[in-house]
Amino acid sequence: MVSDGAASAHLGVGARAGVPGDEILDLVDAVLREAGLTRADVRSLATLDARAAEPGIAGAAEALGVPVRAFSAGELAAVPVPHPSARPLAATGTASVAEAAALLAAGGGSSAGLLVPKRKSRRATCALAASVRVHPNEDAPGVRLLPRTHGYIAGEPGSPPTIPTPHTTAALDMHLHTDAHDLRHHGDAEVRDEKLIDLAVNVRTNTPPDWLRERIADSLTGLAAYPDGRAARAAVAERHDLPSNRVLLTAGAAEAFVLIARALPVRRPVVVHPQFTEPEAALRDVGHEVGRVLLREEDGFRLDPAAVPEDADLVVIGNPTNPTSVLHPAASIAALARPWRTLVVDEAFLDAVPGEREALAGRTDVPGLVVLRSLTKTWGLAGLRIGYVLAEPATIAALERTQPLWPVSTPALVAAEACMSRAALAEAEHAAHRIGVERAHLLAGLAEFDEVRTVPGAEGPFVLLRIDGADAVRERLRSLGFAARRGDTFPGLDRNWLRIAVRDRATTNRFLQALDQALLMAG
Repeated sequence: MVSDGAASAHLGVGARAGVPGDEILDLVDAVLREAGLTRADVRSLATLDARAAEPGIAGAAEALGVPVRAFSAGELAAVPVPHPSARPLAATGTASVAEAAALLAAGGGSSAGLLVPKRKSRRATCALAASVRVHPNEDAPGVRLLPRTHGYIAGEPGSPPTIPTPHTTAALDMHLHTDAHDLRHHGDAEVRDEKLIDLAVNVRTNTPPDWLRERIADSLTGLAAYPDGRAARAAVAERHDLPSNRVLLTAGAAEAFVLIARALPVRRPVVVHPQFTEPEAALRDVGHEVGRVLLREEDGFRLDPAAVPEDADLVVIGNPTNPTSVLHPAASIAALARPWRTLVVDEAFLDAVPGEREALAGRTDVPGLVVLRSLTKTWGLAGLRIGYVLAEPATIAALERTQPLWPVSTPALVAAEACMSRAALAEAEHAAHRIGVERAHLLAGLAEFDEVRTVPGAEGPFVLLRIDGADAVRERLRSLGFAARRGDTFPGLDRNWLRIAVRDRATTNRFLQALDQALLMAG
């Protein structure tokens, strides 16, 4: 359900002469369903004044019980729209009657945002807009889109200048190990010290939930005692139907990668890229020469087990993979297992997949399997640092010997135990389904841009997209108040890639408007 402006939604409709009211109403109902609203939430139906008296439009408004708001072609043409089209521009002077009319009816300017971009039937288009409040964490002036006085078409007087990218294009070699990629760069660097809408970090928004905050706060009374991880370890083991000696609690998944690099005997490690770069960085830090298997865009960044060298004795892969959002079949990953090989599967985002499809966590039939899980993404605990490892008892013991004493704090242990409860798991499952809905909305909006290509089949709480000159687009987005994750720090990607976190519908719609402006600024 849209949280901002849902009670004052305004429809914009563009229609050909003679379109029947039933066709408009069917389209309206589809748009409202997409927004999670009903007809009762609609306050007006807006359109071009030359079409306001059309029986189909007037009849649709009457059925909805709302007034028709008519705007002149000049008024509509002055409104920047996220998804322009040539045909209405030639016919009416505006690049989208539906989007422009909806935005004007909702107040126009920076106070209005699209809840659903234009959707089409055979003879009509429809969009939905509402007044948009700035969220508490979006109080920077740059959060709002540029006012019309700044210009809409690149090169117009007053348009923002093109901002050069601060980094050079990453050198990419598909075969040789290079240091061209900044393996230590993470999404938090995109938002640090600046007030931007954060689409760069994959932590779920509005977390931790209140009940979890309270549990963590209550734990502070016990800080005088040394941490005791037995209850949390048992809770994780029960959640995955494993004995406790197959579980190791860690200070986030990042610590687990360091432990693996330091504790396990490795001769030829291989990391499957593009993926989270910390595993390779940790291996290199202890002197390993790391091989890379680079999955290809033309294959949808999907795993081919045959591409992994047979003599690799340690293989690391993410599922779903960050940043591609590809969910590999569990069978394909399990096919990488060998009696002499450690197979590390980073499942930090698996709990954001409904039903945790393709999970290997809890499996004991795959030799050498090491599964990493994180509680920081779904539960908003990046600052608390809590994750865990699931593996054979001998592997767990080796990793544990490498850990310092009391590596996980008491508040983090309490959080881990709380997040293993049935109620918490049910909440996480609900959040996973909601993420799927919001991701579909984001992808539908991105599909409207000819310049944007997304990786198909995204299953994580983020999407990877390709835009020629994406590094410059990212900087323009920053000037509009949005932080996106640069892609060129991931081996296998270059400066033309961005990763975008899935957010709520109102935020996504504002981002799509900003992206449209950023692309237009590029000419």
